[in-house]
Amino acid sequence: MSLRVILRNEKLYREEIMKNFNLNNLLRDNIKTIKPYSSARDEYKDITDGMLFIDANENPFNTNVNRYPDPQQVKLKSQLADLKGISENNILLGNGSDEVLDLIFRAFCEPNKDKIITLPPTYGMYAVLANINAVENLEVPLTEDFQPNFDEISRTAHSHTKLLFVCSPNNPTANSFDANVIEELIEEFQGIVVIDEAYIDFSKEESWLSRLNEFPNLIITQTLSKAYGLAGIRLGICYASEDIISVLNKIKPPYNINQLTQDKASERLSNIEEIQNEVDIILNEREKLATELELIPLVEIVYASDANFLLVKVDEANKRYKQLIEKGIVVRNRTTQPLCENCLRFTVGTTVENEKLIKTLKAI
Repeated sequence: MSLRVILRNEKLYREEIMKNFNLNNLLRDNIKTIKPYSSARDEYKDITDGMLFIDANENPFNTNVNRYPDPQQVKLKSQLADLKGISENNILLGNGSDEVLDLIFRAFCEPNKDKIITLPPTYGMYAVLANINAVENLEVPLTEDFQPNFDEISRTAHSHTKLLFVCSPNNPTANSFDANVIEELIEEFQGIVVIDEAYIDFSKEESWLSRLNEFPNLIITQTLSKAYGLAGIRLGICYASEDIISVLNKIKPPYNINQLTQDKASERLSNIEEIQNEVDIILNEREKLATELELIPLVEIVYASDANFLLVKVDEANKRYKQLIEKGIVVRNRTTQPLCENCLRFTVGTTVENEKLIKTLKAI
């Protein structure tokens, strides 16, 4: 049999798997039948001038925030839909990405029964949320070159493994994962694959959002905390099929995104050119910082980065971390993480901040 025929058959097999995907089989039983809370603004949405609203027990005196916020964040979702080129029905907003992730756990993972897979070193909240929700976390370490170990993930997964968390670009390693490996994982994994793209705006790789409609078991999370400079307002974004978004909407708190957050996010999204300019500056500073770090004797490796930070291996991470603290510079010590012995993580700052870091490292 020719290679072309083999590949074609394999593609057809995977397409058949995707076609036969049944979301209902992955949901917790109580989530299938849950009746969501209906807020005042869910029951009456046609807000027009001159209407008298005395249905939600709000304070009648105008403070600009005396009314409950839009529970579905329609304006904000419309802006994101236009920006990303997808439907508003594929979007759920959370009080930070951590709320989004917690909702995913609660929708799919039965406490003390189901399991998840994480790929350390990675974002620590996956493990924390697993503990909170009484879900076992099966860790499959990355390979030495910081890539997912497909074979080991396949061996680890079983019928009660509901979620696979893939952080790409990854934190703390800063690299993007091989797109072919990610695609294989999405197609072969029998649960939900969650791709955390918190740092995607700093990456040369394309977001998986462009292929969202191909995979019914795919969830993509993004954030306004990094490239958009809005860490303080706590706004996370979930992109998924309409079926998955519908489930998550049923279990989210009714007014989870406050009015001040919605307003600030909408304002920021109205100025995409400014955001892109800031991203370009960060990318330029990242390259300059990496080049300068490689010239410092205590630095052993500056790992390639697709994020707004650099993972740097030094001679003695604990010692250098303390020395930097003494000089008024706070970095992240990642030496306790798998594959990250003697590694420090440096966020890319302004030109002045980066120059101070380099000057200080040279001095010590």
